[in-house]
Amino acid sequence: MRYYILISFLIILGLELKAQDSSIPLNISIKNTDTLAPQQTISSIDSLKSVVSANLVKGDTLKSVWTLMKLMDAYSHQANYAQAYETIWSALTLMDNSKNKVVKSHIYRRLGAMYSFNKRKKEALKYLQMSLDIMKEAVDKGTMPKAALANNYYTFSYTYRGLDEPEMAKKYLDSSLTYYGDIPDKIALPFLKFEKSYVLREEQKYEEAMQTLAEIEPWFEQNTPSYLVLVYAYWAVLHKRQGNVDKTIEYYKKAISISDKYQSHIDFTPFIYEKLSEDYKRLGNYKEAYQSLDKAKTLNAKFFDGRSQNNIPLMEIKNEYRLEKERQQEVIRQQRMEKLEQQDKILLLQRIILGTSLVFVVVIGFVYVKHIRSKHKAEKRLMQKTKALEMEQANELLETKNKELAASTLQLVEKDEFLKRLKTELRGEDGTIKVSEINRVLKSISVGNANNWEEFKLRFTDVNKNFYEKLNNTYPNLSQTDQKICALIKLNLSSKDMARLLGISTKSVHTTRHRLRKKMGLQRSDNLEELISAL
Repeated sequence: MRYYILISFLIILGLELKAQDSSIPLNISIKNTDTLAPQQTISSIDSLKSVVSANLVKGDTLKSVWTLMKLMDAYSHQANYAQAYETIWSALTLMDNSKNKVVKSHIYRRLGAMYSFNKRKKEALKYLQMSLDIMKEAVDKGTMPKAALANNYYTFSYTYRGLDEPEMAKKYLDSSLTYYGDIPDKIALPFLKFEKSYVLREEQKYEEAMQTLAEIEPWFEQNTPSYLVLVYAYWAVLHKRQGNVDKTIEYYKKAISISDKYQSHIDFTPFIYEKLSEDYKRLGNYKEAYQSLDKAKTLNAKFFDGRSQNNIPLMEIKNEYRLEKERQQEVIRQQRMEKLEQQDKILLLQRIILGTSLVFVVVIGFVYVKHIRSKHKAEKRLMQKTKALEMEQANELLETKNKELAASTLQLVEKDEFLKRLKTELRGEDGTIKVSEINRVLKSISVGNANNWEEFKLRFTDVNKNFYEKLNNTYPNLSQTDQKICALIKLNLSSKDMARLLGISTKSVHTTRHRLRKKMGLQRSDNLEELISAL
């Protein structure tokens, strides 16, 4: 039940001011509200509450949250930290289930700043870093411009200023100036220059610091005079560092005057009264010193004492919310862990099934590929064997035909020898045979010799089908006699057999072979028989 204290605040706020909704303008701009304009004082708090109420009734959560942040700023500048904390935690409650991380970033940034006001460094830096991380993620995703980071770094800078850590303040101020750009909710440049004046002061560059404050004073007078509380207070410190006590007191009084006029930064006035007390004491004005010190103690007790009625509800609300959120987050964490474990188990099972399937497919594929390769190898071997057998049979057939051709050729040679011998005998004898008969026989012998060669050529061409075609293509200038010699060389006939077949002398065969080598362009080392056999 304690968790719902924050929710009840929103409900009570809506019911309390419902009657005023019709008279309250709802067009208040939603911008960066790290600092408040003069009109956002006590009189504007009721207006901001009414805007929150109206937006809740309309169901516009986003505008309600933005207005709650403006309301928190108004409370914090009055040092009403209980209401400020309650308001910002309420805004965070509204955004718990929202996916709009950028708005959460703004809430965390203000929450961190609130913690820094009470010097709660650890909590302040925690929430400021959460805000910065969210904004960096948005910038990386492209949903926010890089210039949006300037506001986060600026908050870090003034937080470290409040913690009196100038080196860290300078570091984050430099980052803010680096990312500073023209965006709708940018922080005004004079606020950054004010932080710069603090850094210059701590670097003992007093003249530069004063010059910077003098430069920005007119802008604050015109736009945000309530912020002059801080400007004059820090100006007073510069005068004090330079030993000008009168100027120090003057500027402290100017700061208090601005705070009283605008009811702004009243949480800072205890510090001012403490410093005034020290300066009055230095001047020997003990009455003013005592009154200032008493005022400082009273304000400190009011704003910062944990026993203060303003702060007791704050601590209760914060603790209840924190504890409940921690319990909820632990439950959510446990549920997520269980869900992740279940998902891990399912994922592991899926991986096992997938791995097994892959192994099975790989094995099947390997067996199939091996089978196909074996089949192809067997077919290839069979084709090679078949081709070799065919070639062997063709060679055997060619050899057989060549032998037949050679035998036929030898028969022709023997026939020609017989006829030559007969021709010689007929010429050398003088008997009863008539001269006309002799001429007839001689004539028939010459015709038979020519017919024998034609018969040989037909048989040779039948066995060696492309021989003459290859021979003519390679050596087109060969004569008929040269071609005959080449054919006989193809049959591996000797020069003597060639002479007998052609009806010429062996010497003539040698002469023809010599002329043939010249026509073919052969060198002495070239083998005529091997060359013709390759055709």
